Amino acid sequence: MGRQTPVSTSGSGLSVVVAGGGTAGHIEPALAVADAVRELAPEARVTALGTERGLETTLVPDRGYELRLIPPVPLPRRPGLELAKTPWRVLRSVAATRRVLADVGADVVIGFGGYVALPAYLAARCRLRRSRRLPVVLHEANASAGIANKVGARLADVVLAAVDDCGLDGARVVGIPVRSSITDLDRADLKGAAREYFGLDPDAPTLLVFGGSQGAARLNEAVAPAATALGAAGIGVLHAYGPKNSIEPVSPPDAPPYVGVSYLNRMDLAYAAADLVMCRSGAMTVAEISAVGLPAVYVPLPHGNGEQRLNALPAERAGAAIIVDDDVVTDEWVAREIPELLADDTRLRTMTRAGETLGHRDAATEVATAAIEVATATGAGGRR
Repeated sequence: MGRQTPVSTSGSGLSVVVAGGGTAGHIEPALAVADAVRELAPEARVTALGTERGLETTLVPDRGYELRLIPPVPLPRRPGLELAKTPWRVLRSVAATRRVLADVGADVVIGFGGYVALPAYLAARCRLRRSRRLPVVLHEANASAGIANKVGARLADVVLAAVDDCGLDGARVVGIPVRSSITDLDRADLKGAAREYFGLDPDAPTLLVFGGSQGAARLNEAVAPAATALGAAGIGVLHAYGPKNSIEPVSPPDAPPYVGVSYLNRMDLAYAAADLVMCRSGAMTVAEISAVGLPAVYVPLPHGNGEQRLNALPAERAGAAIIVDDDVVTDEWVAREIPELLADDTRLRTMTRAGETLGHRDAATEVATAAIEVATATGAGGRR
């Protein structure tokens, strides 16, 4: 994705609020759109909403954006005391969000689902210090929309989605916003530097393993005990096991390094270092892996509404990935299947080409453009 032409907005600048806190799957699309807003409207002020519990407390400041915290609104799926507390929690969070929107002089809210999105949608539709309510742009990343976005879609001016049939009527499909450091990544050009950065063997076929920002115990239990077999097959491993977990891989002497890290703060280099990735299939993860054309083994999280399998299905159907059930993945499976796959250069090249045909690499720009346009149409800028 090349440099975009700046968009002209009137007055002293646009104030955009992105609401996508909680997990990396909500935060990363929000930050990708924030980057695109700054590219399109360099004078814009971008503020991120979040809660003190989410990863945004680290990720947002690290990317150079202002973070405002509001009380979280968990949305329980089952009847009980927590569900009974929801109306009060919503009211409290909406009130806090309204104060943030007024303080930053917000012109538009862009929501991505999750704990902070619902209060943002509701607060934007309340009257603030001026008579006009704030426009709302909503983006749904998953193949099956969550509760917050199902409610928000009834309030939004623009509804965008990653895929068709996500459960939001009338949504326009734009793909998942992915940051430019991923969409512009040249894996082949960076491979040597990336492997040096992580301390990996420069020449060995390399497996990348991760389970989301918090790791995945199931993947840890399947891959780390297979270290002996992977090492004997001449395979290097970069394994992000999660900050609350630990692994104890044992590799044979002279085997390529098995590098374990609690967290990957340079996903671009991790993707560049790898020949194959084994991971969960959150929507953001699938979008990034498809964008860089990295062959994948997806192990969908078996809980929830099955959305992770739905996220991975297009990649499997295109021939860019394989899906393996959570209960099938064991150390014996890894020891048997991963060396065979990494030894098949023809198949890996085919998977790479298939992955490169997937996705929408300009999704972040499309979401940002929609937000700027709807804000400008309602008179953004020149009011402060």
